Amino acid sequence: GIPTAVHESNAVPGLTTKGLSKVVDRVMVGFEESRSHYDHPEKVVVTGTPVRGDFFRYTRQEAREKLGLTDERPLLLSYWGSLGAEVMNCQMAECIALECRDGAPFHHIHGAGKTGYPVLLEQLQEKGVDLKAHPALQVREYIYDMATVMRAADLVLCRAGASTISELTALGVPAVIVPSPYVTNNHQEKNARVLEKAGGAAVVLEKDASGQILFQTACGILHDTDRRGAMERAMASLGIRDATERIYRTILELCQ
Repeated sequence: GIPTAVHESNAVPGLTTKGLSKVVDRVMVGFEESRSHYDHPEKVVVTGTPVRGDFFRYTRQEAREKLGLTDERPLLLSYWGSLGAEVMNCQMAECIALECRDGAPFHHIHGAGKTGYPVLLEQLQEKGVDLKAHPALQVREYIYDMATVMRAADLVLCRAGASTISELTALGVPAVIVPSPYVTNNHQEKNARVLEKAGGAAVVLEKDASGQILFQTACGILHDTDRRGAMERAMASLGIRDATERIYRTILELCQ
């Protein structure tokens, strides 16, 4: 007789959530679209997924100032996980080389990950890229100030994990998403497709991705103010900033 609830951050429920949804009192989900994936939609409550408070500490302009961005060039943020992703980092070497060729048309901060960082620097060196000559391009081992960088970003290249999706939608930041094909039930692509359907993201499958494609896609969005604005609004329409409060209220209701 003890009230029970589960929370599913991914757009489509995994095996565990799907099974538990038949017996719990509430199923809390991240997206309205997720409701249709459950056998008992009357149990489903759209709460969103909590995002750390420091993501809302600064305005976009304040975050840019914090990062020392003094000109009007937009900021591209890219990362593929804290440990890096070998395939994607290799593509980023090509992408960054193309940016250097074009005179760094935008700021770019890339988090390569602990294992990928030295390899990426070596690949850039082999391509004749001198990062010191292009201060607008930063390659970091790890982005410790992610909340500030994402708040300042005009576009993000990333995977489609649940936390990342929640942060992007909460801040209303457009994205080019390359879902990881190495996860259970292909849930990252399903997450990404929700954003794509809403108009907030462009999805490129890893098998179709290349440094050239990522560079061209990023340029197409960053240099098209109207398209970028539409993507920002679409992404923000999916965001739920008070997710923690909604989860708390749902639990409190069960307790009463």
